[in-house]
Amino acid sequence: MRVLAAMSGGVDSAVAAARAVDAGHEVTGVHLALSANPRSHRSGARGCCTLEDARDARRAADVIGIPFYVWDMAQRFEADVVADFVAEYSHGRTPNPCLRCNEKIKFAAVLDRAVALGFDVVCTGHHARVADGVLRRSPDLAKDQSYVLGVLTRRQLERAMFPLGDSTKEQVRAEAAARGLAVAGKPDSHDVCFIPDGDTRAFLAGRLGRAPGDIVDSAGARIGHHDGVHGFTVGQRKGLGLEAPAPDGRPRYVLAIDPVSATVTVGSGAALEVLEITARRPVWSGCEPPDSPRACLVQLRAHGEAHPATVSPDGDGLLLISLDRPVRGVASGQAAVMYEGDAVLGSATITGTAP
Repeated sequence: MRVLAAMSGGVDSAVAAARAVDAGHEVTGVHLALSANPRSHRSGARGCCTLEDARDARRAADVIGIPFYVWDMAQRFEADVVADFVAEYSHGRTPNPCLRCNEKIKFAAVLDRAVALGFDVVCTGHHARVADGVLRRSPDLAKDQSYVLGVLTRRQLERAMFPLGDSTKEQVRAEAAARGLAVAGKPDSHDVCFIPDGDTRAFLAGRLGRAPGDIVDSAGARIGHHDGVHGFTVGQRKGLGLEAPAPDGRPRYVLAIDPVSATVTVGSGAALEVLEITARRPVWSGCEPPDSPRACLVQLRAHGEAHPATVSPDGDGLLLISLDRPVRGVASGQAAVMYEGDAVLGSATITGTAP
């Protein structure tokens, strides 16, 4: 097969490309330039997509012995990922930009271009696997990325290759060192790639400006003020800027965000517990869309646990997710990814919750 290997400049994508070559495929490496003004160097494990990353990807391609190109995807990335990220926060929701990048960039824009150029599949260094057309978890659960790939359709999965699917991170690094890849010890990126300093609130303030409002308790009493609802997410505990401690001395958390009135409501941790979740835009890649309630496991954040639940179609493309036991800190805008064992059934975007 003709394989387009997306090479970020990290160890995972480099080893994935090398394994695709070992499997006998005709492999071409491509680095996606996602920033119009990339920084020259990374700072520790923050961000990615710097000029240093592009050079690391090129050096890895040279060692592997494959052609290498850089594709400028900055304009598309800004429109589909960055602008979406800003808009979601401005509406009081909490988006996952990595998930949106996989959906809109790597397995949409890049895949469409790759197919037009005659490639059969796009290869990435994600820690997940596809077996019999179904997306499954990596055996390295600490690095498993099936959640952020849960938005992919069956068609996209048919054109996806994840050579690291059966390996742990330690195995990947050891293999990179044995192959003489300089990125073997390069730290992973742990932050939003387009916010290299990790200060999401400052980034959003720069895009959205000040929009002052009140912070209130569950009874509606004003207990603080803020410069914009974009600085908060449901379940947040730190950085609330409250003017007085809770009467019982216990921590308070963000319970709700209302962008229309610019009000942030805070309260006890117990008040965060939800049993019902509504979600929209379901994508069913691992099964047929259910026409009746179906028991499954549901993961509600990228590094969260999977919770027993029942999902039911709720009309007009909506899902009702009923959790077997209460879960705290479920935020609108995040993805709900449904599993059966280690297999991804599908995903949907969370729109609301109820106790």
